[in-house]
Amino acid sequence: MGTVTLIIAIVALIIAIAAYYRTGGVAALKKQVEDLTNAGEARVSKTSDSLRDKAADALGKAEDTVRGHKETK
Repeated sequence: MGTVTLIIAIVALIIAIAAYYRTGGVAALKKQVEDLTNAGEARVSKTSDSLRDKAADALGKAEDTVRGHKETK
């Protein structure tokens, strides 16, 4: 009975390995990781630019409040 179980397990392992390579294997996984990394970096860059602009606006308003309103010439 143990021998039959071992044979079934080995056959299942072979089928799993074949399915893994058929779906692209490591190359597809690396491409997906690279795509997700690029998307994440783009989102972080966009968010940090937006945050930087908001902080600059807030500091500008604070400066105007502390120094008084700018005179127009």
